[in-house]
Amino acid sequence: MGAIASLALIWSSLSHHGEMDITEVLGFITGAVSVWLTVKQNVWNWPIGIANSAFYVVVFFQARLFADSSLNVLYVVLGFLGWYWWLKGSEHHTALNVGRVSKRSVIVLAAVGLVATAGMAVFLASIHDSAPLLDALTTVLSLIAEYMLARKLLENWGVWITADVIYIGLYAYRSLYLTAILYALFLTMCIVGFVSWRRTWLASRTPPEQIVMEPARA
Repeated sequence: MGAIASLALIWSSLSHHGEMDITEVLGFITGAVSVWLTVKQNVWNWPIGIANSAFYVVVFFQARLFADSSLNVLYVVLGFLGWYWWLKGSEHHTALNVGRVSKRSVIVLAAVGLVATAGMAVFLASIHDSAPLLDALTTVLSLIAEYMLARKLLENWGVWITADVIYIGLYAYRSLYLTAILYALFLTMCIVGFVSWRRTWLASRTPPEQIVMEPARA
């Protein structure tokens, strides 16, 4: 209830200053609720997240952050995949448990991330994006994090934290102050999410078998 009251207070305070776009407000609300449900490992985070992405396709296009606008189109697609994977994505087609990313996956994702960021930055500069390098970097980081989240990998939170720190400055620079505040809340919830998911992962680990030695019989 405290978090909801804080959101309401922020919304009310900012709306009195005018120039409040209803689409950004709806993106703010659905985004905060979606991340909170993700921290709680509640599968309803996916449909609400899909709605959030749809709102931000419009918000970022209007702000000429074209990569972020396109990113949210991909979020809609990944949202449906994540929704399915969380429900049926385990080896036995049951709900996923929190897992860890493999070393091989880290290398592959890092390599893909570097190449994709460089290529996207060049492309965005060619179409006069307002912040090509940062827009490209946050786009790639977010796609990697969203994929890891859809697979319920603990390390997704670390990637989100890195992206959110950059996003806060980028959106404040583009005068998307409500969205910058939203990403500051995301940053806080990501830290909480990491702690919560790590606790779940540790609790789910199978303890090593204990061999009980029986006394020898004569």
